[in-house]
Amino acid sequence: MAGSANKMKPKPWTEVATHLVDVAMGRKQADLVIRNGRWVNVHSGEIIPGTDIAITAGRFAYCGPNAGHAIGQGTKVVDAGGRYLVPGLCDAHMHVESGMVTVTEFCRAVIPHGTTSMFIDPHEIANVLGLPGVRLMHDEAVAMPINVHVQMPSCVPSAPGLEHAGAELTVADVAEAMTWENIIGLGEVMNFPGVAANDPVMSGEIAETVKAGKTVGGHYASRDLGLPFHGYVAGGAEDDHEGTRAEDAIARVRQGMKAMLRLGSAWYDVAAQIKAVTEGGIDPRNFILCTDDSHSGTLVHEGHMDRVVRHAISQGLKPVTAIQMATLNTAQHFGLEREIGSIAPGRLADLLIVSDLAQMTIDEVYGRGARLAKAGKLEIDIPAYDYPPTAKNTVKLGKKLKAADFDIAAPQGANEVRARVIGVIENQAPTRALEADLAVEDGLVAMDRRNDICQIALVERHRGTGGVTNAFVSGFGYMEDCAMASSVAHDAHHIIVVGTNKEDMALAVNRLGEVGGGVVLYSRGKELALVEMPIAGLMSDERAEIVAAKAEQLTEAMRKVGCSLNNAYMQHSLLALVVIPELRISDVGLVDVTTFQKVELFV
Repeated sequence: MAGSANKMKPKPWTEVATHLVDVAMGRKQADLVIRNGRWVNVHSGEIIPGTDIAITAGRFAYCGPNAGHAIGQGTKVVDAGGRYLVPGLCDAHMHVESGMVTVTEFCRAVIPHGTTSMFIDPHEIANVLGLPGVRLMHDEAVAMPINVHVQMPSCVPSAPGLEHAGAELTVADVAEAMTWENIIGLGEVMNFPGVAANDPVMSGEIAETVKAGKTVGGHYASRDLGLPFHGYVAGGAEDDHEGTRAEDAIARVRQGMKAMLRLGSAWYDVAAQIKAVTEGGIDPRNFILCTDDSHSGTLVHEGHMDRVVRHAISQGLKPVTAIQMATLNTAQHFGLEREIGSIAPGRLADLLIVSDLAQMTIDEVYGRGARLAKAGKLEIDIPAYDYPPTAKNTVKLGKKLKAADFDIAAPQGANEVRARVIGVIENQAPTRALEADLAVEDGLVAMDRRNDICQIALVERHRGTGGVTNAFVSGFGYMEDCAMASSVAHDAHHIIVVGTNKEDMALAVNRLGEVGGGVVLYSRGKELALVEMPIAGLMSDERAEIVAAKAEQLTEAMRKVGCSLNNAYMQHSLLALVVIPELRISDVGLVDVTTFQKVELFV
C-alpha cells in the first residue's frame, strides 16, 4: 500500500460532510473499513469491543458495531482481529531541530511510532535565520502526510540583553505569521520575567495571538509559585511544560493552564508530576503529554509519543487516560477537537492498530485514511525537502581558533581562585550554580579534572566577531584529554565547546566552521565522532537513520572519554539556555538565571 505523501492532503470537512453522511447511512461505500476492533474511545473513556470503523475522503464516517452497510465492491477491508483501535498520537510541544534532522526526516522517523500530529516550535532556526527560517519550516510542514502544525516563535532572542542571537523577531513578525495557513499559535513564551513586568514586546505578541484566536504557549522555568507566577499566568500563557514537581502541575491546572508533562531524550518530568493525578486526584483532562526535545537516536531506537505514553502508563496511569493526554486533550487545547485527537465521525482518519495497549505495541499506523506504516516500517515515500543556500553556511567564526583563545587569566597575583561553575543535572533542563576553588598555574586558572570540573566556552558564530566567553562546568565526567563542540546551543545557537584540553577545544570549534555546523568530539588531536548539520548549523540533510547512527557513534565516543551522563549531548546543548535556572553561559558572559543578571566568573 505504498504511496506518495503529496497525494494525501485531505479536503476540509465542509467539502465532504454530505459524503460522510452518505457513507454512514450506507448510501455510498467507504474507501476503507476496519472490522472487529476494540475501540479506545477517548471521549467516553471506554474500550468498546466489536467495533467497525468506516473511512472515506480521509475521514471517519462511521464508528459502531457493524459497518457492513458501508462496504462495497471498491472498499478495502482490514480485520483488526480484536486488537485496539487507538487515535493517532499527538506531540503537543516539540522542536524538530532537536532531532538533528528536517521536518521531513523527523516525520519519517516518528510515523512508525504512531505520531500523526505534531505541534512544532521552530524557534531554533528562528534564532539563526529569523522569520524566513520559520517560513521554511512552515512550508515544509504543510507538505507532510501527517498533521504538522507550527507555533510562531515568541522569544528571539530568548532573553534580550543577556544574549545576542542571529536574528530578532518583533510584534509585527508575529502578527504577520498569524495570517499563515499553518500557524496554530504562539510558541513558548520563555521571557517570563518580561511577561510579569508587562514588557511591550511580550504583551504585544500575546495580544496579536489572542486577536487571531490562537493558542499562547507558555514556559515558566522557575520554582517560584508566588506573585511572578501569578503575573505570568495573568499575561496570557495557556500551557507550560517546564514543571518538574507535582506541585508545579497542580499550580498550573488550578490557574486554568494545561500542564504539559514532557519525556524527551534528556528530560524526565512525567513521573514526578503525574502523581498529581494518580495520588492527588487532580482532573486529568488538563494534563497533556509531550516530548519537547528528542534527538534522532531516541526517535529511531526508542520511539516518540508511544514512548511517552508507555512511560506514563508505567507510572500508574490507566492506559485510556494516558492516551487521552496524548490525543484528545491536545486537540482540545489547540481548538482542533473536530479535526484530530479521537476516532469519531468527521475527524481525520488518523488511527493505530495496537496489539498490546499497556506496552503501546503498534502494528499499523494510518494517517488521513491511508496506511503509513506497518510493523515499525514506513510504507510511504516522503520526498526530501530542499533547503536553499541561504539556510546553509551559517557558521561564521571570523578567525581560526587557537588554544590560547580558551585561556582564563587569574586576578593579578592570585595562586588560587574561587570560581562559579555550571552544574549539570542529569535528565533535567535546569542547572546548579556551583562554586569551586581552582589552582592558578603561570597566571592562568586550571581545570580540575579529578573533581569533574572542565572548561566550557561559547564562541560567537553569527556575525564573525571571534568573541569567546570562557567559564567552567561540572557533571560530564570527562577523564581524558578531549573536547566536544556543538553549533546547537539553545537558544541563540552560538558554538558551545566543553573540554579538558584547550588544543582539542580549538580543533573542535574550527571543524564546525569547516562543515557548516553540527557536533564533533576530539581527543588528543583526533576526531572521534562528527554529526554534520549544515542547515542553519542545526539540522542534517541526511536520512534520520544515518543521523542516528552518527549520533550513536558520538555517544559511544563520549563514553570512551569518561562521560556516562544519559543523553549528555542534549545536556551540552542547553548550557547556554539563559531562560532556565540557575547558571548559564552566553556571548555576554555568565548569567544567573534566578536574577536574570550577568555575574562575574570569580566570586
